[in-house]
Amino acid sequence: MKIITYNVNGLRAAIGKGFLNWMEEERPDVICLQEIKLQPDQFPEEEFESRGYHGYIYCAEKKGYSGVAILTRKEPDHVEYGMGIEKYDREGRFLRADFGDLSVVSVYHPSGTSGEERQAFKMIWLSDFQNYVQELQKTRKHLVLCGDYNIAHENIDIHDPVRNSKNSGFLPEEREWMTGFLSSGYTDTFRALNPDKQEYTWWSYRFNARNNNKGWRIDYNMATPPVIPMLKEAYILGEIVHSDHCPLVLELV
Repeated sequence: MKIITYNVNGLRAAIGKGFLNWMEEERPDVICLQEIKLQPDQFPEEEFESRGYHGYIYCAEKKGYSGVAILTRKEPDHVEYGMGIEKYDREGRFLRADFGDLSVVSVYHPSGTSGEERQAFKMIWLSDFQNYVQELQKTRKHLVLCGDYNIAHENIDIHDPVRNSKNSGFLPEEREWMTGFLSSGYTDTFRALNPDKQEYTWWSYRFNARNNNKGWRIDYNMATPPVIPMLKEAYILGEIVHSDHCPLVLELV
């Protein structure tokens, strides 16, 4: 199974930049999208159906904001919309599809870049998210948590760790949360299979950052212990440009 996570920063905008042709060529079994930034009546379901994909979306109440999707060639046994926590579900941040024993999640973690209030919201979300997935593991042990986590974990995951150490996304408390999350039983599949690679999944639109490869690795395919024996490959498609992010691939046997 080939699973891709991709923050498209506006699905309709990404489609305008060739997303559909790329998806046809890449042929993932499952693709988890974040920041789709649309409402249900704006979702181009027929475009995906004609290419052999079932599409499931969970939108934010606020128009043009957030939202997640799962596109899959195989119809899931069950789709779970949201976490049952209103303040997060209103922002369309969590969507789960079950395929037999395996569950694949598309999750969009909040950004704290807009100020102290949203940074505080992000830190509470991180705690609540971890509690939620820990509980979920009791019934869905084979979990792959795909998405934009809005945190670069280690120095290797960011182009300038010193000057970014006071910026949201690389704050000590965010990195500490990530360390704790991983130590509680989750595996960063890209880093597990590529311990020394310094590659990124997001670049600012400012300062010609992408051309200069001044990026951050903030997108992850996290896996629970029962999934680890299934890991085959994990890699970043840094040359794919429909967004300020790029796709991150996980292949399972």
